[in-house]
Amino acid sequence: MSESAKLYQVWVYLQAEPLFWLTLTIGAYLLADWLYRASGLFPLLNPVAISIILVSACLMAFDIDYERYFDGAKFIHFLLGPATVALAIPIYRNWNTVMRAKNAIIISVVLGSFFAIGITYAMAVMLQLDPLTTKSLLPRNVTAPIAMGISEIIGGVPSLTAIITIVTGIIGAALGTFVLDLFRIRDMAARGFAFGLASHGIGTARAMAKDKDAGVFAAVAMGLSGIVTAAMIPLVFFIIRDFL
Repeated sequence: MSESAKLYQVWVYLQAEPLFWLTLTIGAYLLADWLYRASGLFPLLNPVAISIILVSACLMAFDIDYERYFDGAKFIHFLLGPATVALAIPIYRNWNTVMRAKNAIIISVVLGSFFAIGITYAMAVMLQLDPLTTKSLLPRNVTAPIAMGISEIIGGVPSLTAIITIVTGIIGAALGTFVLDLFRIRDMAARGFAFGLASHGIGTARAMAKDKDAGVFAAVAMGLSGIVTAAMIPLVFFIIRDFL
């Protein structure tokens, strides 16, 4: 048997094993994270975005169904919930610092969440998107698990909402630094809060990697925006449903 035939047999065996896809996902992220750190944390080389591109390229190159891949990588998906809950730990440890800024936090979360919903609906109307897509877009400004739940309640497509939410987080994490620098916002707590509010989980992870205070306020923004948006969208949807 030729070497190429042996390699092909090995590949056929590996892709049939769920553990292979878990290993591929972790390996892609580790490579992407190495590139990110080697670039000096260049925002456009966000490790989540790069790892998604690497895994997607592999699946497309070898014509692998997403369901087959997810069957092996779903353990990482399961960890998304515990990882989100674990963000409560730094908030608890810095509770006094957070409470000193409680008024600014509440106002910012409410206004930020309302603006995100409003601008999303306005863009959907301007682009003449169909009602199903519009409903799927509305919760895009909160972390994926919450966004998918909201989408299902108002009649959207949760899987589409998840994709849009991830893309929103990646774009926010990649371009947020440029925008904050442009407006000369230097305070790390404010920068972190902006990342958590606009880019949810991915932005919070980036803030955590940059500065402790930024990470704490990013976690606060992500958690509170999820609560506020979950309460706000059904109300907004009730108002605009006749226009959808």
